[in-house]
Amino acid sequence: MKISYLDTASGIAGDMTLAALVDAGASQEYLQKQIDSLGVPGIELQFSETHRGGFRALRLDIKHPAEHEHRNLQQIERLIDSSKLNDRERDLALRIFRKLGQAEARVHGMPLEEVHFHEVGAIDSIVDIVGVAVAISQLGIERLFASPTPTGTGFVTIAHGTVSVPAPATAELLKGIPIRSSKIEAELTTPTGAAILASLVDDFGPLPAMKLSCIGYGAGHKDFPTQANLLRVMIGESSDSLIAHDAAIGSDHHSHDHHSHDHHSHDHHSHDHHSHDHHSHDHQSHDHHSHDHGH
Repeated sequence: MKISYLDTASGIAGDMTLAALVDAGASQEYLQKQIDSLGVPGIELQFSETHRGGFRALRLDIKHPAEHEHRNLQQIERLIDSSKLNDRERDLALRIFRKLGQAEARVHGMPLEEVHFHEVGAIDSIVDIVGVAVAISQLGIERLFASPTPTGTGFVTIAHGTVSVPAPATAELLKGIPIRSSKIEAELTTPTGAAILASLVDDFGPLPAMKLSCIGYGAGHKDFPTQANLLRVMIGESSDSLIAHDAAIGSDHHSHDHHSHDHHSHDHHSHDHHSHDHHSHDHQSHDHHSHDHGH
C-alpha cells in the first residue's frame, strides 16, 4: 500500500502541500488541466525552484484575475461537481471543504449553509484544496500520516480583523490533533493546512515504517532565520502488517473524525498559502496565511 508522511516541522499550508506533492512527482500539466475544468477563467499554476534555509524546494504561485466573490459551500460544491475531476479527486476535495465549512460554522455560530468562506472561498484556496486532492489521487497515495504540527505564535489579520495565532477556525480544525509549540511569530499552520490534516490524515506521530520511494519539498513564501520554512512529503510502500487492519483514505470509516484517537492529541483561511502564507493565502507566506498561502 502506498502511504505518505507529512513532515510538518515548519507547519502546513495548502500551497506548501501542493508544491511538495508536485516536487514528489505529481504532474503539473495534469493539475493545470483539472483546475481548468472548474470553469474559473485565467487561473495559472506557477511552480518554481527556490531555497529555504539552504535547502532546495518547490514554490507555488497562483496567478488569476482579481476576484472579490465570497463563495459558500454549496457554490464550491457546484464548481467541483461540474468539473472533470474523477470520483476520488472530487471526494477528497469535498471532504476538505466540508471540514473547513464545519469549523467556520462552529466559530461564527451559524448554520453550515450560511457560511461564506471569505479568503478560503477565494481562488487561491480553491486551487490549493482541489490541487492537493488531484495530486494525492494521481500519486496513488492510499493513506496519510503526519507529524504533530506547530501553529506558530503572534497575531494575524484575517477578514474579521486581527486575531491571535492559531486563528479561530484553525484551532477548531486542530481539535483532537497533536500540535507542538513554536516560538516563530508567524501563522505556521493555516486553516487550509489544518483542514488537510483533519480530513485526510489517519494518524499522527513519527515516520511510519515504509520502503521510501520519493520525497518532495514545498516552500512557504517566507524565509525564517532559525529554520527552513519547508513542508516535506515522504512517499513509500508500507508493509501489509502495518496497515492491513486499516481502511484506505476515501473509505467510509474515514469519517473525518479519525482524530478522535486519544493518543492523537496531536488564508482564515486566509488563502491557505502557508504564507504559511498566511495562509492568508494559504500560501504560507507565512505571510500570512491569510492567504493560506503558506507562510
